[in-house]
Amino acid sequence: MTGLEPMELLFDRGGGRSVALPKALDRVYGALRFPTHPDRPHVVANFASTLDGVVALNGSGPSGGGEITGFDPHDRFLMGLLRAVADVVVIGAGTLRSVPNHRWTPERVNPAMSGEYLELRRQLGMPAHPLNVFVTSRGELDLEAPVFRTPGLPVLIVTTHEGARRLSSAERAPQVRVSAIRRSGRIPASSILRAIGARGGPRLVLVEGGPHLVGEFFAAGRLDELFLTVAPQVAGRDDGVGRLGLVEGRTFAPGHPLWGSLASVRRGGHHLFLRYSFRPTERPTSGTRLNSRGAPR
Repeated sequence: MTGLEPMELLFDRGGGRSVALPKALDRVYGALRFPTHPDRPHVVANFASTLDGVVALNGSGPSGGGEITGFDPHDRFLMGLLRAVADVVVIGAGTLRSVPNHRWTPERVNPAMSGEYLELRRQLGMPAHPLNVFVTSRGELDLEAPVFRTPGLPVLIVTTHEGARRLSSAERAPQVRVSAIRRSGRIPASSILRAIGARGGPRLVLVEGGPHLVGEFFAAGRLDELFLTVAPQVAGRDDGVGRLGLVEGRTFAPGHPLWGSLASVRRGGHHLFLRYSFRPTERPTSGTRLNSRGAPR
């Protein structure tokens, strides 16, 4: 992985403050910038999709992001990079159940560059691991899963009073905290962010799924950016297997469509790495033309 070819930058209109990357990370990705906000964190999501819009295969066999991208090394690199700069990684209970042995840390997804990721976090004055936040309405989590038993990995479970009661019956490691924020039902994105904010005011929050969770962030207008890996695969759908798209459980168009603005495009092999900015007042202009260097004319 350390010999990974640099990602080719095809288009870039992103802004914000530059992150000083270690040389090996900068060589592969190039400039990484994030906007900052004086009174809240910057919230980004990272997903991978097939050409036909499938983000999870949901069959009887493996069905996660690795199967979507073919375990593409550039995608693994970017997943690790985003986790390395994030204060917090937010995950839904369904995503955890689909990969029960995972830990949402940079080195877990890309061990070949674990040293560089750790160096980056040290440079940024961050602890070794981002806070892993799990969102569950019913509290149906296996607290024996490795992510809840890894020393030094801080975990916050955001749930309801009903979920907290269910979780209280299991033994909990000292680094695992539970925040019960409402009596029952769906947990809004704003409540998730308030629970996270009570633990020290993060600057960058990374949402890694699943589609129902990212739908909540879109619905609340609390997702600033989307990193989307487009894999050159056609997965297909039929009536027997429900395959998920990027957003589930929420409908926006045609009544209230959410429009993003393209911030950057990178290429690694045959995969595209897109970055979209989402702001309530923004809508792309259909007549905008790009010149050969990817800039508006």
